[in-house]
Amino acid sequence: MALYIMLSNLTCDGLETIKKKPERILEVDKELRAMGLEVKGQWAVLGEYDFVNLVEAPDNATIAKASVEIGSRGSVSMVTMPAIPVEEFIRILK
Repeated sequence: MALYIMLSNLTCDGLETIKKKPERILEVDKELRAMGLEVKGQWAVLGEYDFVNLVEAPDNATIAKASVEIGSRGSVSMVTMPAIPVEEFIRILK
């Protein structure tokens, strides 16, 4: 499985949702798992993004489909990128 970083920003609708029901954040983890992703970690952050997720997916198609599905709901905008562990990156360079 490949690693991916998912950066997300809540929209006005998303902010309203988590204000009323903060545990909705954890429900997204379950939805991602149902889409074939394994959530390795999730952090609320301050700054340019609202959340950072580290997820594993079997391939780019699976992560792309999940990103579009979550983003299409209108409560969050997503930026998803592959993450290469440093040890693997060094092996690639050799």
